[in-house]
Amino acid sequence: MTINTDVPVAISTDAQVAAAQEDEETSAADLVLPLAVVGAAGVLAGYGYLRRTRRARTRTTPGGSTHPAPPSAPLTGLDEQSRTLLAEADDRIRAGREELSFAGPRAGSAAVAPLSRAVREAEAELSAAFRIRHRYDAGVPEDEPSRRHALTGIVGRCQEAARRLDREAAAFDRLRGPALESGEALAFAETRFRELAARTATSETTLTDVTRHYAPSATAPVTGYVEQAKDHLVFATTHLNRSRQAADSGDRDRTAGDLRAAEGAIARAAVLLDRVERLAADLTTAREMLAATLTGAEAELAVVRAMPATGKQGPSNGPLSHVPVGELRARLRHADAVLASVRQTLTGARPYDPLDLLRRIVEAAAPLATGRGGVLPAAALLTAHHAIADADAFIAVHRAAVGAEARTLLAAARDTAPTGPAAPPSTLMDRLHADTLARRARELAEQDVRLRGNPHTDTAPPAGFGGPGSRAHRDSPTS
Repeated sequence: MTINTDVPVAISTDAQVAAAQEDEETSAADLVLPLAVVGAAGVLAGYGYLRRTRRARTRTTPGGSTHPAPPSAPLTGLDEQSRTLLAEADDRIRAGREELSFAGPRAGSAAVAPLSRAVREAEAELSAAFRIRHRYDAGVPEDEPSRRHALTGIVGRCQEAARRLDREAAAFDRLRGPALESGEALAFAETRFRELAARTATSETTLTDVTRHYAPSATAPVTGYVEQAKDHLVFATTHLNRSRQAADSGDRDRTAGDLRAAEGAIARAAVLLDRVERLAADLTTAREMLAATLTGAEAELAVVRAMPATGKQGPSNGPLSHVPVGELRARLRHADAVLASVRQTLTGARPYDPLDLLRRIVEAAAPLATGRGGVLPAAALLTAHHAIADADAFIAVHRAAVGAEARTLLAAARDTAPTGPAAPPSTLMDRLHADTLARRARELAEQDVRLRGNPHTDTAPPAGFGGPGSRAHRDSPTS
C-alpha cells in the first residue's frame, strides 16, 4: 500500500461554483437542438391527427368526397315523404293507364308499345315499393338505421317509377299530337261517352234487380255508383264541349287540357258501371257455388272427425298433425255452428248475400281443411278477387282523397292472391288473407274519403303522360 506524503492543497469554493456554472451552460446549449426537433415533431403529429380526424368525420364512403355529409332527415319526415310519393306514383300510373286506353285503340299496339312498357316498368317499381312499405308497417325491420334505409328505398323506387313515365312524355305528345290536330281524339272520346251514357240505364236496371233479390249488404259496396257515373258523365259533357270550342278556335293547349279532363271523367264513369255489372255476375257465381262449397266443407269436417282422438291427428306430416286435440275440437264446434247457420239462411225466406255466406263457409272450414278438395280454394279465390276489384275501383274513383295505407294493403292483397295465367299458385289461406287485406283496404279508403271529404277528381290537368306530374311534358316545347 502506498502512502501519499504530499501536502494537501485547499480547494477554492469560488472556482468550484464557476466550473459548475460553466458545465450547466454547456449542457443547456447541448439540449437546445434536440428539444427543438422534438417540439417540431410534436406539432406536425398534432396537425396530422387533426387532419385525419376531420377526414374521418366528413368522409361518406371509403375514398369518397371530403365534403361534409348532409344531415340525416328525421325519420318522421322521411316516413311522410314515402307515403306521399307512394300515393302520387300510384295516381300517375293509373292516369297513364287511362291515357293509353284512349290512345291505344286509335294508334295501334305497335305505336303504344313503348308507352305500355314504361307503365309496366313503373308498376314494377311501385309494387316493390309497396312491398317494402307493407313490411315496414308490420314493424320489419326493427332497428332505426334499417327502417331509415327501407324508407329511403321506397322514396327511390317511387321516384324511379315517375322517371320511367317522364321519359316517355315527349313520345306520348308526339303520338297524341296528330289525333288532336285532326279531331280524331275528340271524336273517339265522344264515342265512348255516348256508349257509357247508353249503359247507365242498363246498369241502373241491373242494380235494381240485384237489390230486389239479395240482402242489402250484397249491394252496399256499389250503392250510389250509377248516380256517381252520371255525375262524371255530366262533367265529361262540359269538357268535351269546351274542347271542341277550343279546337275550333285553334287553341291546342285548351283542347288538350279539356279533352284530358273529359277522358278522366269518362274513365271513372266506366269503372263505376263496370263495378255494378261485376257485382251482379259475382253474386250469381257465388250463389251457384254455395251448395257445392257447403258440401265440400262438410266433407272436410267429416275427415277430421274420423281422425283418432289421441295425441297427433292423422299422419305425422298432415296439415293438422300439430294441432292439439282440444283446439281441434273447438274448431270443429265453431265450424259446425257456422255451417248450421248458413244452411238455415239458405232455407229461409229472407234474401241473403251469397258472397258473404261463401266467405263464412270458407273461413270456418279453412282451419280444418286437409287439402283433399278443390271447392274451398275456388270459393276463396272468388271472394278474394271480388274484394280486390272492389277496393281497386273505389280507390280509382276517389284517389284524390285516398292515402298510402289503403293502397299498400290493396297491393299486398294482389301479391297474396295474384291473378292472370302466369300468376303463381296461391294456397287457401293465402286467398283468405288476400280477401281480408282487400276488404280492409276498402275500409281505410272510405275512412280517408270521410276524413278528407270527397275532392272532385275530374280536374283539367295538362295532357301529359301519367298526369300533371310529368316534368318532361311541362318542359316540352310542344305542350
